[in-house]
Amino acid sequence: MDHSVNDGLPERVKLHQLQHGGTPEVPRRLLASWQRSEDYGVPPDGVEPVFTGTDNVESLFVECGNEVLLDLHRTLADEPVSLMLTDSDGVVLSRMSGDHALLRALDDVHLAPGFAYSERAVGTNGLGLALADRTPTLVRADQHYAASLCTFTCAAVPVLDASTGRLEGCVNLTTWSQSSSELLLALARSAASNTAALMLARTNGRRPRRTPRGQVFRVEVPRLEPGSGSVHDLSAAWNDAVGVAERAMAEGSVVAAIGEPGAGRSTLLAQAARHTYPRDRILSAGVPDASDVQTWLGLWAPELGKEHTAVVVRDVDMLPSWVADRLRDLVLHSRRESAVPFAVTAERFEDVPPALAGLVDAVVEVPPLRERPDDVLPLAAHIAKRARGRDVVVSPAASRALQNYGWPGNVDQLARVVAHAANRTDVIDVGSLPPEVLAGPSRHLSRIETFERGEIVRVLTARSGPTMAEAARQLGMSRATLYRKLSQYGIKVRT
Repeated sequence: MDHSVNDGLPERVKLHQLQHGGTPEVPRRLLASWQRSEDYGVPPDGVEPVFTGTDNVESLFVECGNEVLLDLHRTLADEPVSLMLTDSDGVVLSRMSGDHALLRALDDVHLAPGFAYSERAVGTNGLGLALADRTPTLVRADQHYAASLCTFTCAAVPVLDASTGRLEGCVNLTTWSQSSSELLLALARSAASNTAALMLARTNGRRPRRTPRGQVFRVEVPRLEPGSGSVHDLSAAWNDAVGVAERAMAEGSVVAAIGEPGAGRSTLLAQAARHTYPRDRILSAGVPDASDVQTWLGLWAPELGKEHTAVVVRDVDMLPSWVADRLRDLVLHSRRESAVPFAVTAERFEDVPPALAGLVDAVVEVPPLRERPDDVLPLAAHIAKRARGRDVVVSPAASRALQNYGWPGNVDQLARVVAHAANRTDVIDVGSLPPEVLAGPSRHLSRIETFERGEIVRVLTARSGPTMAEAARQLGMSRATLYRKLSQYGIKVRT
């Protein structure tokens, strides 16, 4: 099917048509991926993937995948092909190649261990599209979304756990764009199949889950994906704190956002920076693992020297003193050249390493979510839309449960709960929420009590609107016991 140029198509299609003349056919999967890449705000001229760290993930998938790729590497040692293993988030776990020129070129675009190459991070590419669609994928040179990747051709095949069907990651083979790619996808299919088979043969009850990876570096460009921008309809407490940070940044001050983990400290700084420096990209960096410290510090010299870049370093209270000293020196050096916007987050200001505390000109306190109950529903709607890609309805009963909960994990916990529910339904009701949220603001409950209270709330808020007698029968208790439980757990029933 040919696609003509119109306002409903991503800009990448128009560029493709200009390069090839006329209206060449664009495969549906590729067109959809280009559209998503544009919506994600991926820059079309280059890539800036997330660096998540280089720790080896100890899992059966990594063990078997590397063994299979090593055998294939021995066969292709003299070929200009790089063999990679990635996790399900697109993070490159290992890379092998005998072609040093190819490896240098891959380093230039950060297609290297520790960097995330998901579609959301760098746009259309072989491994990112294979993971997004969960199907074998070949992306040739000019099919990449970002121009800096158009010198490569990539073939990637997802690896699924044969027992559970869980996506473990993918096998990715990359070569030069001018090299023959006819066998590339077949080789990737074979390697992925052999990896899954080897995992199954070696399982014997051993099924360790991979450790979730936190983002160490995250880059936000001025053009944001739909639904990922700031939520402006929030409480005065939040907006006032953003205003304080904005004014301080406008004066060239170094700002520290202080508050409980998950309360939105880095989000507040990023929102203030977006308002103050609308043309800048925002580089948000977290604390690395001990094994990644030198790599982390090495990345700062070029990043701090770039124009139109605002920098937020998260959780600096977790940095060793010597690392904080090195970071301070890099910041001071860069600020002598230009006024680099710089901000940090921590739980308490007194825990910020002295080297960085001395840089801070203004401190902004970020209130926890429990002190901003009016923010819960706007944030929930925002999170659900971003997770689902469209508006998601939150029922009145679920809205009451979300607002009544104390959110000890703050916005991070709200995001996990709502995203989990939104990924499974277009209407979030109490049946979509975990028992601990349904337990509400009452005293600390045991796990059994939390489950029991949650089941009572689920039954009483069902759309059928059961009577107390019907609810008691469904719960397997008498009406008297049900009334006693309502009082015990502080459950209010609308009459």
